[in-house]
Amino acid sequence: MTDDRPGPRRAPAELLHRLRLRHATDPVTHVERVPARAGEPVGWPGWAPEELRAAFARRGVAAPWRHQAEAAELAYAGQHVVVATGTASGKSLAYQLPALGTLLADPRATVLYLAPTKALAADQLRAVAGLELDGVRPATYDGDTPRAEREWIRRHSRFVLTNPDMLHHGILPGHAHWSGFLRRLAYVVVDECHTYRGVFGSHVAHVLRRLRRQCARFGRTPVFLLASATSGDPATAAGRLTGLPVTAVTEDTSPRGGVTFALWEPPLLPPTDPSVDADLVQVRRSALRETADLLADSVVEGVRTLAFVRSRRGAEVVAANARRSLDEAVPGLGGRVAAYRAGYLREERRELERALLHGDLLGLASTNALELGVDLVGLDAVLICGWPGTRASLWQQAGRAGRSGDEALAVLVARDDPLDTYLVHHPEALFGRPVEATVLDPANPYVLAPQLACAAHEAPLTPADLDLFGEGAKEAVDSLVEAGALRQRPTGWYWRHRERPEVDLRGEGGAPVCVVEESTGRLLGTVDGGSAHFLLHTGAVYLHQGVSYVVDSLDLADGCALVHAEEPDWSTHARDVTSLSVVSVRSYVDAGPVGLFLGEVDVTSQVVSYQRRRITTGEVIDTRPLDLPARELRTVAVWFTLSPGSLAAAGVEAADVPGALHAAEHAAIGLLPLMATCDRWDIGGLSTALHPDTEAPTVFVYDGHPGGAGFAERAYGTAAAWLRATRDAIVECGCETGCPSCVQSPKCGNGNNPLAKPEAVKALDVVLANLATAGGDGPGAGDAADGEAAGTATDGGATGVAAGGATGAAAGGAGERSDGPCPGRADSLPRQGERTVHPAPTGPGSPD
Repeated sequence: MTDDRPGPRRAPAELLHRLRLRHATDPVTHVERVPARAGEPVGWPGWAPEELRAAFARRGVAAPWRHQAEAAELAYAGQHVVVATGTASGKSLAYQLPALGTLLADPRATVLYLAPTKALAADQLRAVAGLELDGVRPATYDGDTPRAEREWIRRHSRFVLTNPDMLHHGILPGHAHWSGFLRRLAYVVVDECHTYRGVFGSHVAHVLRRLRRQCARFGRTPVFLLASATSGDPATAAGRLTGLPVTAVTEDTSPRGGVTFALWEPPLLPPTDPSVDADLVQVRRSALRETADLLADSVVEGVRTLAFVRSRRGAEVVAANARRSLDEAVPGLGGRVAAYRAGYLREERRELERALLHGDLLGLASTNALELGVDLVGLDAVLICGWPGTRASLWQQAGRAGRSGDEALAVLVARDDPLDTYLVHHPEALFGRPVEATVLDPANPYVLAPQLACAAHEAPLTPADLDLFGEGAKEAVDSLVEAGALRQRPTGWYWRHRERPEVDLRGEGGAPVCVVEESTGRLLGTVDGGSAHFLLHTGAVYLHQGVSYVVDSLDLADGCALVHAEEPDWSTHARDVTSLSVVSVRSYVDAGPVGLFLGEVDVTSQVVSYQRRRITTGEVIDTRPLDLPARELRTVAVWFTLSPGSLAAAGVEAADVPGALHAAEHAAIGLLPLMATCDRWDIGGLSTALHPDTEAPTVFVYDGHPGGAGFAERAYGTAAAWLRATRDAIVECGCETGCPSCVQSPKCGNGNNPLAKPEAVKALDVVLANLATAGGDGPGAGDAADGEAAGTATDGGATGVAAGGATGAAAGGAGERSDGPCPGRADSLPRQGERTVHPAPTGPGSPD
């Protein structure tokens, strides 16, 4: 292993001190010290084969920690178990011990391992293969597996590592070819199961039920072994995911090195126009540029560092800027820094992982593709560029450093965003609080029906199968029969079509789009279908390992974008228009002049143009039209209405109503992740001074996932606390007219115009006062059912939705479009922020 660091290795506290000294004003708002902890080893289980013990001993494992042995004992005894402990706590050994022990004891048994990312599966393959156990024959079976090897894996591998996508698209539809493996399946390992949340998690829950169904047809009932980061109520979440009773092991008895955790707020920039009062213009330095400088400084100090960045473009920009700074300081040192993200070719990803593990790279800027349990031994520091969305992700990312037991440094670099600003000034919201519970809903009809169609394609459905798939299965089957997808026979329900159902687990809006260099035909990488409209439209700038390309053409039908290498002095920012219509109301609170609603909505979005902006100045060069198809999303929203009279009485002039609602909506979206396990990019919003369906001033916040993902329900259920935190965040911000730390949004379709900060506080005061008077925290205050009129008010009160929900013209137009993800995207994990087009700059060195 090479480790030719450019300078002496710094201790975490010393490194943080040196980084702070490089700023005129201290950017650190809080330092949390997580103390080291001693481990609690126990003896090997009596059933563990000597061969396996010796293999672990060769890897340096003299004995398991108590939580590892406890989980292994439960699984070996036939209980489904989830081990939910901290990063680097050895969860891998907890499931490897019973799984490999069974494979050695029973030469016919097989094990299926599921990981949410290919990088994690590749890492686990290295670990299992490194034990050199006879007869196990581990192998990965995913989209990167050469077809020539797939038949051998099906016939001979006894430890198959794959992902839910391949299980859904390849293994289960081809279950006849996998019959030998499935009829001997002893364990199903579901690694990093906390990542299966929202709509993606709901899909995976049914993929696991389909797996259980196929195993049962072969007379097999495998034991499920799940591993999770520390999470709220892991037994319930794992049970919802698998449909089985699961026992949780949550006490972490592994040793841990100390962590110095700093909250870092980038400094304010001086005003560019000296004639403008600096107190009225507060612009902070980009979190991307701040992270790039910290990454470069850490590498210069000899500190092996991983920087987590929220988007693919952001990872490329951080790596490029860090390389540039390093090369200016020490020519050639920039080669020790690289970017890592989804969309790279398999060979590139494996080489980057190898280079980081072996010390050839000292710095890596990555999306959350490396957040999960890849064993990155030897890292000294982690930089987290922007709040990652959940406390679980925050600690997962921070835990990438110090995995060899050494002291580590973690730094959260705040974006100029209401939630990030709130968190770095309220450390009590991060430290000493439990992490979030995993949210998923297998009963979501937009998930359940297509999954039942997949199951029917694999084998006719029976009444017993409906119990397996749970609540709502009979209604979903009936709807499939009515739609002509299934045919009912005395023996069950049969799939009627020759082709199998097309179901996208991650909701990425279609098949990946290949990025091809036109002059050479070389495949550069891929972009998911949902992001292609924004990242690969004609004229877009596309970054790949610091090299800039310009898109010549995008063919959505063929899934191909042709590009040419170019280093323009401009970046591209796609823009879209969105409209929303109310479909139905589930529940409402009638609070006099205020109404609070939960229901279904239709959101229509279309990318219509893009701007070119100078990289150096941000000056808009021009706006060019685009002709791309619209996309539609039916989802769940929470919304509140206010009567014009109540706003006027609170001092909000009619001309300021659009800006007041717009600002309140932005801040509400920014603060919702405090209440729900979501990210700003998981949710969207729209505000209008007069919505045609509510006939009142209205603010909508909706889930950016087909059928909803539970975020709007959580917002509705905690409306008073959520909107109170929103109001407080606006009031506590020191700016005069609104800034990215309070009411401006990084993804606003109207360019953050109009915004009226003081009036937003007045509008929220009206909402909070009337909800308090009505005793309304959300649910239970008057459920609308069966199309009854919901919340219709009189005497100037809020106007509700009548008779089954309006389906009239959607709101839209200038001044009404606001903050939202694009329809069709149903993932919240690996590519957060890439679907953001309000605006979404791309290009070398482009601003955050």
